[in-house]
Amino acid sequence: MIRKILPHPHLTLLLTLVWLLLANAYTINSLVFGLLMGLVIPWITAPYWPDRPIIRNLPKIIEYILIVFYDILVSNIVVARIVLFLPNSKLQPAWVTVPLDLHEPEAITVLAGTITMTPGTLTAEVSADGHSLLVHCLHAPDPDGVRDDIKARYEARLKEIFE
Repeated sequence: MIRKILPHPHLTLLLTLVWLLLANAYTINSLVFGLLMGLVIPWITAPYWPDRPIIRNLPKIIEYILIVFYDILVSNIVVARIVLFLPNSKLQPAWVTVPLDLHEPEAITVLAGTITMTPGTLTAEVSADGHSLLVHCLHAPDPDGVRDDIKARYEARLKEIFE
């Protein structure tokens, strides 16, 4: 019975929280509307998401979020320095193929989104078989190092969370 009302409890909580942040008004009306949206959207989309992943290890999720926030902050500073002070002739953009050990589509989506949210990198494509990502880097003197950083910092943690 509870699974029918709350097919995706984490998504319900996330949607409610996002609504409160977007509304920027912490009133009972905002909370009720956010909770209503948090209940209705997962309920409507549940038939299209029958094999949802089981997300484990809440401390690892929090650790992942903190690492991503830190990396976004640091990357903003690095990209600003590149844009302001590095001459175009010294810029070394690169395409990097990142082979994936992840199998869950949701985990691959989170990884691709994380790479895109981090300034200076962009996930351009997921291979047809889902075994690699094509990432564009604004400045990558060491493309292999970029690949290794993505795998060690993000993919390994997502593997612990999703698989």
